Amino acid sequence: MLDFMFIAVGLAGLVWSSDKFVEGAAAIANHAGMSPLLIGMTIVSLGTSAPEIVVSIMASLSGSGELAVGNALGSNITNIGLVLGITLIIRSITIDASTTKRELPQMVVVTLLAGALMIDDVLSVTDGALLILGLVIFLTLLARRGVAPEGGMDNDSTLTPLKAWGVFTIGLALLVISSRLLVVGAVNIAMALGVSELIIGLTIVAIGTSLPELAAAVMSALKGHSDIAIGAIVGSNVFNLLVVLAGPGLFGPLTLNASVMTRDWPVTMLTTGTLMMLAWLAYQNANGDKKGNGELGRAPGVLLVAMYTAYIGLLIFYPDLAL
Repeated sequence: MLDFMFIAVGLAGLVWSSDKFVEGAAAIANHAGMSPLLIGMTIVSLGTSAPEIVVSIMASLSGSGELAVGNALGSNITNIGLVLGITLIIRSITIDASTTKRELPQMVVVTLLAGALMIDDVLSVTDGALLILGLVIFLTLLARRGVAPEGGMDNDSTLTPLKAWGVFTIGLALLVISSRLLVVGAVNIAMALGVSELIIGLTIVAIGTSLPELAAAVMSALKGHSDIAIGAIVGSNVFNLLVVLAGPGLFGPLTLNASVMTRDWPVTMLTTGTLMMLAWLAYQNANGDKKGNGELGRAPGVLLVAMYTAYIGLLIFYPDLAL
């Protein structure tokens, strides 16, 4: 009964805190003169990835490295298939041309790097260190972008810089706490059913820790901040692979379940590649504006959710199947 209460409280907390979280992030972007995409890929994505990072560290320290690996890959699949898919079904979003040409390819490269390091079915200390090095390079590339040439984003927020940071911090804290309550309740229920650590990480934990991304992305889209929505998802996926996945390696080495590279990483690559393809098609579409910005709407959203549903169905009905 207590576990179900954790889930209910966690969901309620996510709804309220996500609104404050996005409001604060948008105001910070405006006051700092930063582009909303940059805010989404740094502050918002790192903040919403906090649950995955905490789970990874705790799982690795307790000897449950497979849970952390499942969380990292499962969260990326969830972020694209479920989070972005639902967001697009609710409201179409505009993808900036620079995102299609720069940020999305970077996410593809990071996904390929993670696969190359796991190809031997082992995550070593060296692998973890290389992932952290990749994070440093990624953040350096972001830093070089600097501030938005337009001087920031259009935002009618009346929040002062201090209040903006206060609202953002409160929203972020409640997002993490709410998602943690949800994960604790869900994991306890799943373990009572005798589900493996890897499957728990790929499903229950991945969905639970991705709820901040879902809440932030949906609220960002509804508020008209498409750049924050897509930036948060892209940035979160990069952080998941370069930080969350690094944990088991740094505290390892960890021998991986064979299905990680024969089933889960390929699906991660498939969803990532599909998003890249959809964004490129939108960019090439004649309906794009003069800047080359494309729009993703309900049809791509339905496709992404269908892919995610098929993957979850595979895990539920054929948990030991390798593709």
